[in-house]
Amino acid sequence: MAEKDIDLVLEIETEAYDRPWVREHFDREFENPIAYMYTVKGTFEGRETLAGYIVFWVVYGEAHILNITIKDGFRRQGLGLYLMLHVLDMMKANRVDDVFLEVRKSNRAALELYRKLNFKESYERKKYYGDEDAIVMRLVFNEYI
Repeated sequence: MAEKDIDLVLEIETEAYDRPWVREHFDREFENPIAYMYTVKGTFEGRETLAGYIVFWVVYGEAHILNITIKDGFRRQGLGLYLMLHVLDMMKANRVDDVFLEVRKSNRAALELYRKLNFKESYERKKYYGDEDAIVMRLVFNEYI
């Protein structure tokens, strides 16, 4: 992800969430030495466009996925899986042992994706999203598909 992508990222973020990240969230991550941000492109009406993104931290052999979002209209086409596989392979190559993330209990599509990648449910965080609980999921790389 580059700063030139932020306007499109913010459009996707606002479309996808009731409480979206704002520009300052992304600006902080650009300055954060442990943060990594990637985008994925897709084709819409014959034109390549930004279709999704991921933001994560890596600290001492552990990664935490903060935000992964695929634009409406590109969901259920394998872009989320592609993006996750890409960053998980990169993490594994860089000796990350464990990956954590939070997901809304109601987000069935995301839960299905994470389970397919062998993430396991660890515990719940009550009211993590304000209006809804989160499931904390963990991937241990020696169990990775």
